[in-house]
Amino acid sequence: MNNDFDFLVGTWNVRNRRLVSRLTGSDEWEEFPGRSTCGRYFGGAANIDEIVFPTKGFSGLTVRVFDPATELWSLHWASSARGVLDPPVVGRFEGSRGEFHADEEHEGTPVRCRFVWLVHGPDSCHWEQALSADGGQTWETNWTMDFTRA
Repeated sequence: MNNDFDFLVGTWNVRNRRLVSRLTGSDEWEEFPGRSTCGRYFGGAANIDEIVFPTKGFSGLTVRVFDPATELWSLHWASSARGVLDPPVVGRFEGSRGEFHADEEHEGTPVRCRFVWLVHGPDSCHWEQALSADGGQTWETNWTMDFTRA
């Protein structure tokens, strides 16, 4: 059984920073609050969290499931604004750092997507999303979340 995401169980205040325009060379960021609540399932081999963005008017939901055969996590994101469960980013933790990847599209262009989780301790963690338009040679971080336990 795997419990890599047990650190996330509970309620968190989240500071979001998101690029206003992705893969355009923009350096204009918007900042906004969030509040996340995460529950643990399958003895730690799955979890679900909901994050509410009160100033944005939408929420997000992540479903994470561990595959014991491959020892990989699959992380599926859905937004209340779109109502679609996205294909998963897949990866694993090594120590306090988790890295997860997927092939996606951004405005019709194939891109590589990367999520990174950094666990700083029981009351602090960091998540970021980056895109690569060149097969992973270079990455543009476009969204970060800094979590502090509520």
